[in-house]
Amino acid sequence: MIGHSFEFYWFAFFGLILARYFLIAGGTYLLFYVLLKETVAQHSLRRSPPSSRSIWRELRLAGVSTIAFSLGAAFVLSRYDFGGTQLYSDPCQYGWWYLGISFVTVLVLQDTYFYFVHRMFHHPFIFKWMHSGHHRSGDPTPWTSFAFDLPEAIVQMIFFVGIVLLIPLHFATVIAVLLTMTVWAVWNHLGFELFPPSFAHHWLSRWFIGSTHHSIHHRSYTVHYGLYFTLWDRLLGTQDPRYEHEFAAVLKRSSPVKHEIDKPKQRTDPSLS
Repeated sequence: MIGHSFEFYWFAFFGLILARYFLIAGGTYLLFYVLLKETVAQHSLRRSPPSSRSIWRELRLAGVSTIAFSLGAAFVLSRYDFGGTQLYSDPCQYGWWYLGISFVTVLVLQDTYFYFVHRMFHHPFIFKWMHSGHHRSGDPTPWTSFAFDLPEAIVQMIFFVGIVLLIPLHFATVIAVLLTMTVWAVWNHLGFELFPPSFAHHWLSRWFIGSTHHSIHHRSYTVHYGLYFTLWDRLLGTQDPRYEHEFAAVLKRSSPVKHEIDKPKQRTDPSLS
């Protein structure tokens, strides 16, 4: 099979990934922080409005992340041209049912990988150069969703390179996973909780990560390391036991709730020392 050069793939994916970021993260920011600013104000999880300085910093980090991810994508496509990956294009090759199974499998594997490397990023020895950029703003916005230090971006990119070398995946499955990851990351960093207080006790809220869940992580650092699901946080004791209470308290906006989210926290996980 005759393909394109590595440089061509890198340049093309750099543009595509950056466009995806600005379309999804930028569009969400425009919608909630500009057009619907007054409408959703009472649902804000932020302690103060985002500053232009913090947004520009996150845009720069997103550019660095885009370089890393586009290099990984170029590597994968270059190997695919020579039959060096498990990617395939004919959905009948493994059956249509496999598209859904493989999609869910990749999400579960990615969530597992993310939980453990994310928790590792908070180790006091590596937090400063591995993960501090993502946390620098304190309160996240949709722009934060793709703002990673270069080492962290590389570690995250390794997962996607490895998964297409090990598991047969249709191109549509890979695209669906990438879009799900992007939308979910933007949702987690939205800075607003749009569900009603009663949703705190719904099974979806208990097992799937959302804005309030991840906002607590950005403030306390020692809990909530998952990406999609709360499973590993629950199993390994990093799920905040007062999460459901906090979820409801944020939305009720009644009496102030004393919670760890409102207190200064050390920046790393001491249990990993």
